Amino acid sequence: MKNQLGVIEGFYGEPWSWGERADYANFLRKHGFSFYIYAPKGDPYLRKKWREPFPKVHEEKLAKLAGQCHSAGIEFGVGFSPYEIYLSSFDLEAKRLLQNRVDAFNRIGVDKLGVLMDDMKGDLPNLAERQLEVVNWIAARSSAKQLVFCPTYYSEDPVLEKLFGKMPQGYFEKLGGLEKKVSMFWTGELVCSKAYTAEHLSAAAARLGRKPFLWDNYPVNDGPRMCKFLHLRPVTGRPAQLGEWLTAHAVNPMNQAALSKIVLLTLKASYEQGAAYVPEKAWRRAAAMVTCKDMAAQLERDLPVFMDRGLDALTDDEKLSLKADYEAFLEARENDTAAVAREIVNWLSGRYNVTKELFVTQ
Repeated sequence: MKNQLGVIEGFYGEPWSWGERADYANFLRKHGFSFYIYAPKGDPYLRKKWREPFPKVHEEKLAKLAGQCHSAGIEFGVGFSPYEIYLSSFDLEAKRLLQNRVDAFNRIGVDKLGVLMDDMKGDLPNLAERQLEVVNWIAARSSAKQLVFCPTYYSEDPVLEKLFGKMPQGYFEKLGGLEKKVSMFWTGELVCSKAYTAEHLSAAAARLGRKPFLWDNYPVNDGPRMCKFLHLRPVTGRPAQLGEWLTAHAVNPMNQAALSKIVLLTLKASYEQGAAYVPEKAWRRAAAMVTCKDMAAQLERDLPVFMDRGLDALTDDEKLSLKADYEAFLEARENDTAAVAREIVNWLSGRYNVTKELFVTQ
């Protein structure tokens, strides 16, 4: 894997702003990442409203973002979920509607097109055959450089069968009929894996019939429980050799765009430094690069609060005290210091809370 490290905005809850996405194009290029994929679960036109006409204004915004990514020298992607298309007949009308979406992506200038069938009903005897037909149909009509399929069962985590039904027998064997140019997303042993090993990823490659395109769910914090935490500690369990076992590595970040940069920089350091990587040292350097020396020290002090205790364990007085600490940085001009301060204050105010209802409806 040569420089195939990037970001997929693929979380539930409040998506990033268009300004934050444009800023990420330059951030990713500056620090040696190679792609950004737009796939927020909160965009209904990429998920449950995929059959409805693509709003012109929305297409224009995506085309502008694609141009910003290309100008920055990184690839632009979209994660598209034709929601439960396989529950009904893939007839002429379904193909017409799907063609409309593919045409839009071709106009926009999508380099990486994700066809995502995650978080959908799975216990159907002909699930693989139906998904195979749809993905190969799209692959034949997309001008994207790379197509990436996310299967309904994208991890060994038993929670997927609990939520979406028992995986049909022979599911992955049947998916072997995917066009060879189609990559496949995989999150690891768990939906949110703490680490990756050569043994696991080699086994995953055998199961998928190709090296996995890793969908790394750290530091994402989008669920009803996870949204109460800020995942800010440096990455571990992602050794420099990871690239040898993957097609690409996409990080699903937090709802907080500026804060996520700190963790992303530690991942880049892990790849670059190999055995010399020291997580704590890399984190301090990243925090100072994204914010400033004083805020980096404050963030390090508060890591146990953000990652271990979480929002619900804080008293009102503790929240007020923390708000005051970070509000002091709201007018700072160094790097992303003010943006990070704003995200923390908003998190303490409950702005990023994701309810179970929102988690289901998106």
